[in-house]
Amino acid sequence: MSLSPDDIKVGETRTSVLVDDLKRTRIVQYAGASGDFNPLHTDERFAVDAAGYPGVFAHGMLTMGMTGRVLTDWVGAESLLRFGVRFKAQVWPGDTLTATATVESIEETVSGPVAHFSLRTLNQDGAEVVTGTAAARLEQ
Repeated sequence: MSLSPDDIKVGETRTSVLVDDLKRTRIVQYAGASGDFNPLHTDERFAVDAAGYPGVFAHGMLTMGMTGRVLTDWVGAESLLRFGVRFKAQVWPGDTLTATATVESIEETVSGPVAHFSLRTLNQDGAEVVTGTAAARLEQ
């Protein structure tokens, strides 16, 4: 999937529900897939009693990966040049996450046109959990 500058415009947005009612099972599956078994994400007793959190919470990288779907569904993974985020708030079991990607600019580079995006992922309460930026190569 490749987009041309005619297919995408500055100011255009795409929104995607990434997860509806995040399950603890998905968090533990991510721990297994990533090898990150930090007890803050997998051990309720540790998260509450030792660390003082209300419970376990999702890995930041799980949230980042889910956020990336709004981009890959739009421009395709093969077109991405850069993708980075800032973690703004924790993501808890039961959360529903919605991501929005906005085209901020389209730049003509030596290797062809590149679209620059801003990203925002919100939970069901409207709180920002992730913000970020990305760039994708467009078809010439």
